[in-house]
Amino acid sequence: LGLPFVIAAFTVIPIAYYAIALRHDPELTFASFWWKTITVGPWPSGPIWFVWVLLAFDLTASLLYRVSAHLVDPVNRVSLRGFDQPAVFWLLLVVVTAVVYVPALVHFGANKWFEFGPFSVQASRVLLYFAYFFIGVSVGAANFDRGILSAEGQLPKNRWMWVIATLVPYCLMWCMIYIKRAILGNPNVLPDWYQAIYGTFVVLFSAAILLAILAFFLHQKSPGPNLLDRMQADAYGMFLVHYPIALWIQYVLFDYSWPAIFKAAIGFVLTVLLSWGLTAMLRKIPGASHVL
Repeated sequence: LGLPFVIAAFTVIPIAYYAIALRHDPELTFASFWWKTITVGPWPSGPIWFVWVLLAFDLTASLLYRVSAHLVDPVNRVSLRGFDQPAVFWLLLVVVTAVVYVPALVHFGANKWFEFGPFSVQASRVLLYFAYFFIGVSVGAANFDRGILSAEGQLPKNRWMWVIATLVPYCLMWCMIYIKRAILGNPNVLPDWYQAIYGTFVVLFSAAILLAILAFFLHQKSPGPNLLDRMQADAYGMFLVHYPIALWIQYVLFDYSWPAIFKAAIGFVLTVLLSWGLTAMLRKIPGASHVL
């Protein structure tokens, strides 16, 4: 995680944001933009913020394991109950993430980021991310085939119920967005009550859509490898390299007066294909497959 983050911070991210900078200053050279980015800033991290945060969580988990290898046992027991009662596991997700996210959202708001050079993370969500990380570690620590993620459990059998459970808070989130825009006048600083209610709906939606997506993946039982299986080995590398590809495709398409849906389709397909191809090439470099 560390090596790809460092390499991407110095290469992938400046290449990506150079496309945006050219829109403001067409005469700007990449060399001057790159030097200003890493010396003066701002030095945005783009999507790779997730990589250093995951590395920090991994190091934290290693230290906690040294303290006690049984810290994951309580959540793992809930995972076992989730084999027959997925709603119990969903309730755990909701309660834990509501406790760590809603107060932080009220305190920091949605737009506050902790930033230091390319190291950045959204202030209100850092504990939310760690909660999901820790719960995921606990689920995978033991009894994987007898817990919430068993293909033989109730989760995949009730997948459409989880779709409904996802749509309800999703619609409520849109109701809150309407209130913010049409009633509150879209203020820069939202009232605490609004943040608390909206944050609660986000928590409910996040927990439900997680289980809905997993339920459909667990239900899929194709006899041979499908497209996603073939993509699996390259998926992490695609995540690392896709951002400049996506932004430069948008840069090229910007001046064409084509329908937005058409541009979006071109951007999506080309980004997937080009980032997949580039990752496959990079993984042929000796040793690269260990970090990509």
